Amino acid sequence: MAIKYAYHPGNVSHSSSPEVAVTMESFARAMGITLVPLPGATSCGAGIVRQANRRLQLTLNARTFAMAEAEGLNILTPCAATAGNLQEDLMALQSDQILMQEVNETLENTCGLTMTGEVEIHHILHALVDEIGLDKLGEKVKNPIDFTVAGYYGPNIQQEGACGDDDVYDPNYLEQVISTLGGTPVSWEARTQSVGVPGLFAEEPTVMKQAAEALSEAKAEGADLIVSACNLSQAVLDIYQGKAGRNTGLSTNIPVIHLCEMLSFALGCHNKRLALLRTRIAVIGD
Repeated sequence: MAIKYAYHPGNVSHSSSPEVAVTMESFARAMGITLVPLPGATSCGAGIVRQANRRLQLTLNARTFAMAEAEGLNILTPCAATAGNLQEDLMALQSDQILMQEVNETLENTCGLTMTGEVEIHHILHALVDEIGLDKLGEKVKNPIDFTVAGYYGPNIQQEGACGDDDVYDPNYLEQVISTLGGTPVSWEARTQSVGVPGLFAEEPTVMKQAAEALSEAKAEGADLIVSACNLSQAVLDIYQGKAGRNTGLSTNIPVIHLCEMLSFALGCHNKRLALLRTRIAVIGD
């Protein structure tokens, strides 16, 4: 049976972190998943647009829902912020029929679309476990991820309605995926905690402290690398880890990749990148 989703890459995937978009697409091809693009779909708002104009964010995301419903498809994204924000706004519209009617009037007048609220939002992690199946994933593994891996969820997808059938407070889906790919998952407290992405430019010292604590904990628990389900958090943990270490004096040097990269590497895609990752793991140290 063909697996098909309406694909929303999220802002970061097609801007500052193109490696997420590239590996998401190669992983989907390897798994036989069809990603149907939503041309012109807007940002989820990242919770920021909502602060200035809640109705605007709701309407923009309702347009995305309507586009997916017109295709008869549910939405799939590799971005935790996108998954969390879309789910929040979908639930807000589903729970208030008057609000949905008002938003639909705006949509119909501006773009000729309306939504019913029947669409579902899936992060790639939850789609893998709940819909596609870890057995099917395991059958496709060509390059086992034979590392000790600290899986990082972040807070955006750890909320009711946004994390599939996983536990909101004590998730294990990412650990299941790591094990399926041949890795050894690490148990660590920071895996669901924020690393302060929204405050990066306003409260940088605080963000550096949060990032450093997460990175150092993963290292202390014996992880060879961190795999993040959150694009934005991955960027902070990777790009700023040197600065976070200098600011705090904590040991922070550890490779950080996105979930899509790990999945793609394990299925035999981008072997040169996997070789580079293995080299980084072998040579990195204090």
